[in-house]
Amino acid sequence: MNTSPSTYEAQRLDASKLTYSYTTSPRPVPDEATLASSDETICTDHMIIVSWKAKSGWSAPELKPYGPLSLFPSASCLHYAHECFEGLKAYRGYDGKIRLFRPDCNGRRFKMSAERISLPSIDPEELEKLMVALLSVDSPKWLPKHHAGQFLYVRPTIIGSNAQLAAVAPTEALMYIIVGFMPRMDMPPGGKRLLTSPDDMVRAWVGGFGYAKVGANYGPTVTASQDAYRRGFHQILWLYGENGECTEAGASNFFVLWRRKDGAKELITAPLDDRLILNGVTRRSCLELVRQRLRDVEVTERKFTIGELLEAAEDNRLLESFSAGTAWFICPVSKVQHRDREINIPMGSDGGPGEITATIKGWLEDIMYGRCEHEWGVVVPEKESENCTL
Repeated sequence: MNTSPSTYEAQRLDASKLTYSYTTSPRPVPDEATLASSDETICTDHMIIVSWKAKSGWSAPELKPYGPLSLFPSASCLHYAHECFEGLKAYRGYDGKIRLFRPDCNGRRFKMSAERISLPSIDPEELEKLMVALLSVDSPKWLPKHHAGQFLYVRPTIIGSNAQLAAVAPTEALMYIIVGFMPRMDMPPGGKRLLTSPDDMVRAWVGGFGYAKVGANYGPTVTASQDAYRRGFHQILWLYGENGECTEAGASNFFVLWRRKDGAKELITAPLDDRLILNGVTRRSCLELVRQRLRDVEVTERKFTIGELLEAAEDNRLLESFSAGTAWFICPVSKVQHRDREINIPMGSDGGPGEITATIKGWLEDIMYGRCEHEWGVVVPEKESENCTL
């Protein structure tokens, strides 16, 4: 009988096959001083890893001690950008529970990103189960109950691992999930300051892959971002096209609250229909909540330009602005510098977020940290066994 792998259907990702191999060398949880001085992301004791082959599909997932990966120098991720990832946070609620925020959205986007660059597809529900499994083991130690109001960062990744120097679809891949610390960035003193992108540089383009969360979207933007930082700004406001369409603030979605010329109050952000920007989970949540709860604010997803922003500033119609994303969360924007023109955007009376920005941020925090029960907050059951709290 022929029992070669080709005889069988390729195995789908299956979280029920997860095996556990706990660390025998647990590391200390860092204090704030250590985190602030570290040049590397400090991760928890364990990670999840799953391999994939075109002929056989996904292997059984394994929870194992956090550590280096083994790759051949000719691995396709190192040469042809076969790499995509997701980013979400696990929040320690004020009720003592750990929650993920809308992980189903991250799972669906992860699947889309992988397929965009010819990596193997994943089942979003199985990915969510694996993230929950890892957090169940590591969160009791690394984000204990007395750390209410804090979070850990969760990073699922898929890379092409086949050792072939050829621009072809990978025949082997590796998915792994790690959990680590990320600094809180949502309230820089005085608000976020943005510098518009240089004339000779764009973050993404129509027909490209700006809508997918792939590493190739980020590395090429660092040069411009570093220049902005040296000039006293936090991030780049990326413009696109000959009219200077406002797209994203760094790697975050960009929002403006202004009064239209007809007097209506409008929250505006770039659209998704041309697949130029990332379909942010925080972005989606902001739009849904404002549409549901703020009847006096009209929500608009359309192209708008830096010229419109300048005109609104001259007419004194700018009310608030913020960026929205996992890393920066809801961060008020206080200034946009476009060439030799400065746009100052109102902040709250106490120097914090404006009223609408603060309201949106508060709604999201209530869900994330368990102040209110909501379907977007997925509770993680935690293991308290001796193996898991080393």
